[in-house]
Amino acid sequence: MMSKRTGRLAAFAALPAAALLTVAGSSPVFAEEDTPAYQIDLEQLNDSGSKGTVLLSARGTELTVWIKSEGMVPGQPSAQHLHGSTEGHDFVCPDDSADTNGDGILNNTEATVHYGDINIALTVSGDTDAATSGLAVDRMPVADKEGKISYKRTIPVSQDVIDHIKDLHVVQHGIDRNDNGKYDFEGAGKSELDPKLPQEATAPTNCGEVTGAAVGSVPVGGIETGSGAEGAGVSPVAVIGTAGAVSAAAVGALIVVRRRTASGAQAVAKTGGAA
Repeated sequence: MMSKRTGRLAAFAALPAAALLTVAGSSPVFAEEDTPAYQIDLEQLNDSGSKGTVLLSARGTELTVWIKSEGMVPGQPSAQHLHGSTEGHDFVCPDDSADTNGDGILNNTEATVHYGDINIALTVSGDTDAATSGLAVDRMPVADKEGKISYKRTIPVSQDVIDHIKDLHVVQHGIDRNDNGKYDFEGAGKSELDPKLPQEATAPTNCGEVTGAAVGSVPVGGIETGSGAEGAGVSPVAVIGTAGAVSAAAVGALIVVRRRTASGAQAVAKTGGAA
């Protein structure tokens, strides 16, 4: 009879080559079984060249946020938030036309008209309250020397956030207008949010909206993550790479192969192991 591990490896092998490259080039991200999960693709603002992928996974009133992004300012912190409303207002990610003062920089005030106020500050530690931590740059993730950010945190949220999660957007902030590898006042002047900060530190670098419905869960016995206790008993609903997530088709292929593998194993069992 086929072992569970062999079945898992067979399912993994069914992923398309492009998906496997994404898997090989990044750390897998998983959501727990039967836990609603939502994908967000981050797209550049302010011609930053930044992009990334987010997975939001809710269990009760706890929200786990995974973010993998690239094209950030190397070695600099990136303020990041969930923006939007939990009162049913329809906000969207802005485009260049939102630069109403025509200075060539989409600042946070101009963009907020489109993607809404800060709802949750996605800090690496401490509280996540918008009022006290929205500009807590010292507690935001710092991009590595290649301009990449990898973030994961589980935070308590209100039931309103859970109920309206698809109305919220993820926005990361921080641009390098004068290409000198840091946030400074020469690049774009003072921030309109806090004159003690340069505009470069608070201007949005990317934005993403929740797309589609909740990601479907994979049957029990998903691919082993090899990550210890945290990976035990979890199923892969998405694998996030720095350039994006494995496509829904790839995940669907994985599910189909796993089901066929399971059916084949049952058939072998019924025939006493005959081929």
